[in-house]
Amino acid sequence: MYLRKSVFTLLLILCNVFVVVAQTTADSLALVTAPWNVTSMGKGVLCREAEFVSLYGVPQHVAILEIKPEQHRFDILIHSPKEETSSAARRSGAVAAINGSYFDIKQGTSICYLRKDGVVVDTTATGVLSTVSNGAVKIDKGKLDIIAWKKQDEKTCEQKEGSILVSGPLMLLDGKACDLSACNRSFVQTKHPRSAVALMKDGTVFLIAVAGRFEGKAEGINIPELTHLLRVLGAKKALNLDGGGSTTLWSASAPDNGIVNKLTDNKLYDNKGERKVANSLCVYE
Repeated sequence: MYLRKSVFTLLLILCNVFVVVAQTTADSLALVTAPWNVTSMGKGVLCREAEFVSLYGVPQHVAILEIKPEQHRFDILIHSPKEETSSAARRSGAVAAINGSYFDIKQGTSICYLRKDGVVVDTTATGVLSTVSNGAVKIDKGKLDIIAWKKQDEKTCEQKEGSILVSGPLMLLDGKACDLSACNRSFVQTKHPRSAVALMKDGTVFLIAVAGRFEGKAEGINIPELTHLLRVLGAKKALNLDGGGSTTLWSASAPDNGIVNKLTDNKLYDNKGERKVANSLCVYE
């Protein structure tokens, strides 16, 4: 499996680094040697889940859905009105899903650029979140890519089919960490529950949810830490999605309501209390 293959390579890299920040080394080793609980979620889908006593200085819970793209197609599902990721994805026939990008809680619409089949559904609003919305999920003929994005691209985009959903910050491109200097500092540095999508070096797609706001159990992660986590696991491209109480990772094959991460809004360390959101990134057979 992908994570297992990366363990030996990472250990060799760490042994040959002359100057390494101690915490980064410890966190890297914690990630690749963790007792990941791996469950098959059907053809071409694996769920990986792990709890850490200390990762980036605090307890963490990390859930990942590992998707083989050759066996699946991707799409952006618009929820109108707002709806839980799990119910919207299940009704659409998806096999897996993660919450999408930032949205207006009152109006229930995306506040990031969203284009589907040549139609502009929403544009990127101004404000704090516009400073971090510098990447996008691009889906063309069911294939997913992660690209850099600028506000001016909204005026020149001519994609007629598929979907583009802007979010951010963009964390990795070609395996290298992206510049976060233009992003709102508080948003980047504060530990929160986080959602992300990543493309691995072998083409596998990772949907990731890191729990947070549970003192002593799962306290959350900031953007540089999430970037490091995904880089260690082998990502070449990675994009942060809406986080906080919106963070939801779902599989049609998981028991109960299908949620595989720890939700935040009900303030209980469980998979209940899902938030209604404006859109989701869905996976179909």
